[in-house]
Amino acid sequence: MGVRAFRRLSRGSLAQVRPGEPIDVQRRSAHHPRMCNLYRLTKAADAVAALFRARTSAAPNFAAEIYPGYPGLVVAEGEVRAMNWGFPLVLKSKKTGAPLKPKPVNNTREDKLHTGFWIDSFRHRRCLIPVTAWAEAEGAKGSMTRTWYSLPDDDLFAVAGIWRPTAEWGNAYSMVMVDGCDQMADVHDRMPTILSRDDWDRWTTGTPDEALALCRVYSEPLIVDRTDEPWFKRSSSAASATLL
Repeated sequence: MGVRAFRRLSRGSLAQVRPGEPIDVQRRSAHHPRMCNLYRLTKAADAVAALFRARTSAAPNFAAEIYPGYPGLVVAEGEVRAMNWGFPLVLKSKKTGAPLKPKPVNNTREDKLHTGFWIDSFRHRRCLIPVTAWAEAEGAKGSMTRTWYSLPDDDLFAVAGIWRPTAEWGNAYSMVMVDGCDQMADVHDRMPTILSRDDWDRWTTGTPDEALALCRVYSEPLIVDRTDEPWFKRSSSAASATLL
């Protein structure tokens, strides 16, 4: 399957901030308004632990659909753990300058991993995010629907992630994004970093350079399931999630 290299859109300089530092933010106005703010994990913690040959300290069952700001499962330091999806980003009110309620930054671009907001986690705390499928919003504003992406031969696979302890939400994780593949070209120009099983250990225990080399465009076929499900099926933080 061919690979397309997409032009990266400018996201401003948000990734230069330090964790917990209040900043001013403008909403991005890219053509694609939402990027992987929803994914599914349909396996229980014990099944995840068995596949990844990991210990588990997580509750046996979680919600099958994971949204930014809500708990999900990750494999970190050889253990299946429950963490909050999204690093807390403290914003400042444009009117008063006072810090606002933190926003979950649930995705990070691979070309920003060496910047201030992410660098310590990327160097020292990389994790695996077990995923059954992820969703992208498709359609006109106000009537967007869910398009799901999954792998044809795996009902559970690993996406590259990073994590850190936070004062606001306890341990939190973020998903590493790369350029989208051909099958995503008409929906989004970015996608999660899918790791082959042979690369799981290299992502979690390799050097930063070895890990960064795994952040590449996915070249295998995907299952694409275009549904009539409305993108906003429930009240969730997915509408206000932030990308750095």
